[in-house]
Amino acid sequence: MKQETRSITVADKGDIDSIWLVPEDYQAILIIAHGAGSDMHSPFISFLQRSIAEQGIMTVKFNFPYMQQGRRAPDHAPILEATWLAVIDAVLQDTKCRPEQLFLSGKSMGGRYASSMIAAQQQGFGGLILYGYPLHPPGKPEKLRSAHLAAITCPMLFFQGTRDALCRLDILKAVLQGLDPVPELHVIDGGDHSFKVLKRLQRSEQSVWEEIARHSSAWITRQL
Repeated sequence: MKQETRSITVADKGDIDSIWLVPEDYQAILIIAHGAGSDMHSPFISFLQRSIAEQGIMTVKFNFPYMQQGRRAPDHAPILEATWLAVIDAVLQDTKCRPEQLFLSGKSMGGRYASSMIAAQQQGFGGLILYGYPLHPPGKPEKLRSAHLAAITCPMLFFQGTRDALCRLDILKAVLQGLDPVPELHVIDGGDHSFKVLKRLQRSEQSVWEEIARHSSAWITRQL
């Protein structure tokens, strides 16, 4: 498996770094975006990328411009979406894969703006995986970030913890049941927004991440 570091230009924001893991023979590509507080080198993102690539799926992770430039405050929505489009264009051009072979994913904020970009673009991607979707601000379940999800036509897979302060599961389940096609929901028992589980469950962080990576790989394979 090859590892490549590539620079991708985001219009008006300069260049960002990306890391590509390329198996010898792959049929699908997964792009993984980081969350608001960590860059692409976060342990969770790095584990996902490596584990999924080891299943024969090419994986690409990247930085949003604010992280690339060492700033703490996330970029505004148009820039986050423009970054997604720049990365997608680079992957499609370099690999010559079809859009339906391309899967998008992201932790929290990274997934949120993948979903809003897909809803606006209406491109025929293979699927979307959301790791800890921020359905609402903490303590404000009435302020939902879900209206755009109805415009997404590709398959979706949600990973959510039962203790996620940014996503009440009962509300998410109701939202998902109203979508067509109905997305798949994989619940991490005892998990918070970062998928850290309660100590009494006696589960290691590694085992939780392995479950998420394993289920992600199997789901992508089923979509092909």
